[in-house]
Amino acid sequence: MRHERGFTLIEMLIVVTLIGIIAGIAAVQLRQTPLKAKEAVLKEDLYILRDVIDQYFADKGKYPESLQTLVESGYIRKIPVDPFTNADSTWATVQAETNEDDPQAAGGIVDVHSGSDGTAIDGSRYSDW
Repeated sequence: MRHERGFTLIEMLIVVTLIGIIAGIAAVQLRQTPLKAKEAVLKEDLYILRDVIDQYFADKGKYPESLQTLVESGYIRKIPVDPFTNADSTWATVQAETNEDDPQAAGGIVDVHSGSDGTAIDGSRYSDW
């Protein structure tokens, strides 16, 4: 009886099938990676913008009139670019309510959101973040 070395056809088919399954799973994960990265950048930008708005309010006792005011006052170097609109001018700002009793605290930007109309991986809208 001869004992030849090598793989049988069944063994080769099993290995090729397993490699195909693993490659398919990896392809699905890699397809969402750029979107996840953009979402992470957006979350970080929103966190920073909201933080400097709060710092401005704590220092000056009023909210900034615009995002550019934060740059001019030295709170941030430049307005970040929204990763989904690719522009720094598309941020949606929320204005503070005017207070007739305290004119110094009236107006200004109290919050900021993305100007994108897109939907996140989790189903929420970027403009709601």
